Amino acid sequence: MIRTLRGRLAALESDGAVVEVGGIGVLARVSATTMTRLPAPGESVSLLTHLVVREEALDLYGFLDAAERDLFEAFIGISGVGPRLALAICGVSRPDELRLAIARGDSRVLQSAPGVGKRTAERVVLELKDRLGQIAATTSGEDGASPAAAVMAARDGLMSLGFSGDEADEALSGAPVEADSEELVRYGLEALRRR
Repeated sequence: MIRTLRGRLAALESDGAVVEVGGIGVLARVSATTMTRLPAPGESVSLLTHLVVREEALDLYGFLDAAERDLFEAFIGISGVGPRLALAICGVSRPDELRLAIARGDSRVLQSAPGVGKRTAERVVLELKDRLGQIAATTSGEDGASPAAAVMAARDGLMSLGFSGDEADEALSGAPVEADSEELVRYGLEALRRR
């Protein structure tokens, strides 16, 4: 399995980036988010990759950071979500924002990806919401946890107090993004008290 690709960025194409390695141009399909962060053609680039082997093709998918590749690999692990659809979802927003949307149960964010309907987005959220803590987080807040990890910790905290997962999700739905898990638990308890 090819896990990294390093070389000169030869060209940007509609479906990815061509990286020249040892005189060979390798097409790495990249998300819209990654495409905007790539250097100018002619400069060196290093991508983390995921190789998809199919009967009729070998497709290489490229990512600038491990967080996006981890999400991509989580998405393709869901029934009915292929690599192209997973890449489209990755292109909606930065990985930390996608993790946060999934943690909050916000499938509308995923629906903005081309080809992703309401049912698919809801299935992705449903299947990944509980596994989200296992997906490596790269952005850290003041307490060293990602925003998504803080939301998941707060959700777990509310559930340990006897609230259902749905109640916890609803209580945390409007919480500030920058809040740590303790602030989120307080926010959630206040929201639940007002109901």
